[in-house]
Amino acid sequence: MHKFYTFLTISLISASALISNTAFAANPQISIETNRGEFIVELYPEEAPKTVANFLQYVNSGFYKDTIFHRVISRFMIQGGGFTADMSEKQTRAPIINEAGNGLLNEIGTLAMARTGDPDSATAQFFINLENNQFLNYQSPSPELIGYCVFGRVLKGMDVVREIAATPTGNAGPYSDVPKSPIKIMQVKLLTKAM
Repeated sequence: MHKFYTFLTISLISASALISNTAFAANPQISIETNRGEFIVELYPEEAPKTVANFLQYVNSGFYKDTIFHRVISRFMIQGGGFTADMSEKQTRAPIINEAGNGLLNEIGTLAMARTGDPDSATAQFFINLENNQFLNYQSPSPELIGYCVFGRVLKGMDVVREIAATPTGNAGPYSDVPKSPIKIMQVKLLTKAM
């Protein structure tokens, strides 16, 4: 009986140490500062390693400074990170593979990669879901059903995101749903690194 309790105690201590070293390791967090306020996003490198690494390269290089949220659709999403205020598209690095089949869903407040009709065309542009956009989720590997990769979630400042979503929009050249008053990204910076 004594040996059993000793073994059980050692097992519990070991399990506790394992949990404290893994389950509570912090995911990276970033600050997105706009001319409408700041919000904080947690990234998920375990579920979307290539997407998070790509995004952090853009963050660390200062790429997002002075870009805008150029596409805003109330009750759908806000999209940014690729255009300047004069609607000039910034030069990006090569596109990345689509990691949409990672189990994360396009739910309210999640951060996902924008792309063209080509599933593996995402570069720098991202969007934040304003609703549970189930039709954007991964369904199968086929190009029409592969979905959009979620790689983070807004932790703080969803009120700022909602304020951006409520801004009046119109057309700017060939682009629609463009805010009439530019929503500028002042800077995006890394706050914490994964342990």
